[in-house]
Amino acid sequence: MEGRGVSKRSRVAVVKSTPATVLDDIGGIMRQAGVGETLSHRHPTVIKDNISWHLYFPGANTTPWQLEGTLRTLREEGFNDITGVHNRTVVTDASLGDRNNKFRRVYEKYNVPTRDNFAEDVNWNVYEPKTRMLVLDRIFPDGIRIPDILPGTNIVHLPTVKTHVYTTTTGAMKNAFGGLLKHNRHYCHTDIHATLVDLLAIQKEIHPGIFAVMDGTICGNGAGPRAMRPEVKGYMLASADSVAIDAVAAKMMGFDPMTIDYIRLAHENGLGTGRVEEIEIVGEDISRVNFGFHVEYHFASKVGRALWFGPLRHIQALFFRTPLVWAFILGSAVYHDYFWYPFVAPRRMEAAKRSEWGQLFAAYPM
Repeated sequence: MEGRGVSKRSRVAVVKSTPATVLDDIGGIMRQAGVGETLSHRHPTVIKDNISWHLYFPGANTTPWQLEGTLRTLREEGFNDITGVHNRTVVTDASLGDRNNKFRRVYEKYNVPTRDNFAEDVNWNVYEPKTRMLVLDRIFPDGIRIPDILPGTNIVHLPTVKTHVYTTTTGAMKNAFGGLLKHNRHYCHTDIHATLVDLLAIQKEIHPGIFAVMDGTICGNGAGPRAMRPEVKGYMLASADSVAIDAVAAKMMGFDPMTIDYIRLAHENGLGTGRVEEIEIVGEDISRVNFGFHVEYHFASKVGRALWFGPLRHIQALFFRTPLVWAFILGSAVYHDYFWYPFVAPRRMEAAKRSEWGQLFAAYPM
């Protein structure tokens, strides 16, 4: 892959915030991370929120204060042409997630329209990357299709600090997975790390500016991105380097970023900085921060890992490239929405919902 390189030392801004100051704190770290210099005022700006689950679960999705702080700051910085883009998946209802996670009223407050990247009026066109792909051209030999609403726009990603059963951690780089690839994105899971690197390379070609604001007020530990253990930490992060912000978040969670393949590969291909010692971290001193997170695997993720990475890998096409895939989609929906959420999630959510951040969420209008 022909990396573009990073023109100057990558910067990640970090703040330990409170519900009373979080909107101002988000503005502060966005400016420290250079949002005004990174994004182009001559182009529209897309807010790519993160709906990992259409149900409310602390740590899983973009928070309303993360969204509001970002929108408020962009308006103050003179960005007027803004659209929010939700991603839909085979197991996630974007409109339901928009409502349950209280995005809708925030978008309305700042007069920002929203779109579903799978809406009928969105065309998915074949894109020919200028950068040599690691895997996407092999996975999609008939062409890599991306939605026509994204090229030529600034992109602002709103991920959360959490673990992931397939990628160890997930953040700004993974947030593009739902926005740039269609429903058959599950074809990429066996090569998920290289896929995320390819997607970042494509983003650098189609977006005049890329920025990320990451919420670590309530983080997710365990079997992410949904069936996690929410932990209140109170941090917010911002950066113009998707690799660097993911690396810093991974370090804060207790992982060595360069042992996580998508971060290492992106660093080695010049798409950002993955070595924490080479990143300029401003604001909070995180040198001794270690959440001690680890990845856990529940029933659904164990089945998925066996098919994508384990002993059943050689027959995965039978299950995921035929109508049999709908059995797995239904199974995931039933397991997560109708078993795990009503019977396991309530006690997992209890402490987070009682916290000051949980109370802030409750104060936002539906």
